[in-house]
Amino acid sequence: MLFNDKLACQTFYQNKLNEITSMDIKQIQDLIRFVSKSGVNEVSIEQQDFKITIKTNQPQTAVVTTTLPAATAETTIAAPTITVTTPVVTVPAAEDTSKYITIKSPMIGTFYRSSSPEKPYFVNIGDEIKPGEVLCIIEAMKLFNEIESEVSGRIVKVLVENASPVEYDQPLFLVDPS
Repeated sequence: MLFNDKLACQTFYQNKLNEITSMDIKQIQDLIRFVSKSGVNEVSIEQQDFKITIKTNQPQTAVVTTTLPAATAETTIAAPTITVTTPVVTVPAAEDTSKYITIKSPMIGTFYRSSSPEKPYFVNIGDEIKPGEVLCIIEAMKLFNEIESEVSGRIVKVLVENASPVEYDQPLFLVDPS
């Protein structure tokens, strides 16, 4: 079952959970699978004694915005305004990246190019790196892990945007070893 908007998904699962007062681990796992298959990016469910929010890193396929005007004395309800946008995919020219070394994420977390927003990036395109040099930070469970280079070379490309989520083994940088 696929839902086109977050509200429909949330309402469906909220109704399904109304009969229980707390969730066990199996129900949470079922909810996670359901959300990942439904195509929505976020679902929040709040009951009397718990609240759960599940977010996915899937590209958003549609944005649905619903606005209702404030009720007047006559209690008129206008039809909701729906705006649907689809992402535009551009295909860059093919590059030969076989000669480059790919530095990959050793964990799941949030990728940061500097230790704080005011500080300069650890590395930029064109920088020479050597083993042991800090390339970035990956935050996982409120722990900030410095990711060090295991190779020497020159940074050719940064493959991840600053402050974006990364998966285990996701490519982060391309390095020219020559």
